[in-house]
Amino acid sequence: MEEWELNFKWLEVRHYIKDSLGKTELPNLNGILFMIGIQELGRWQEKFTKEEKQDLMHIAVCRLLSIDGYYEFEGRDADGWPHWKALRGFTMKGVKNQESLLKEKIIQYFATEKKQSN
Repeated sequence: MEEWELNFKWLEVRHYIKDSLGKTELPNLNGILFMIGIQELGRWQEKFTKEEKQDLMHIAVCRLLSIDGYYEFEGRDADGWPHWKALRGFTMKGVKNQESLLKEKIIQYFATEKKQSN
């Protein structure tokens, strides 16, 4: 995906989330990862600890990278938290490149979610 297209589609996703949640500001990458983590967890609670928030973001990253076969869903633990198994190493260097890849995967994730809800 070319950079202009990534930026355009990323902005579309951010607006979709903002509008869906009735927010006034566009969410950032970390906020979207947190939200995907909650969606993959499958339940909401009023407060998450700092460690749980980090775990939720990790769940989101694993879910997103599973699209390209980096991770595989293993199942849920006794508390219902999803667990992923690494299938291959992630070698992409540079924060900007990693963020771009996550943005692409988020765009794919929401495109799939929209198709499933229609």
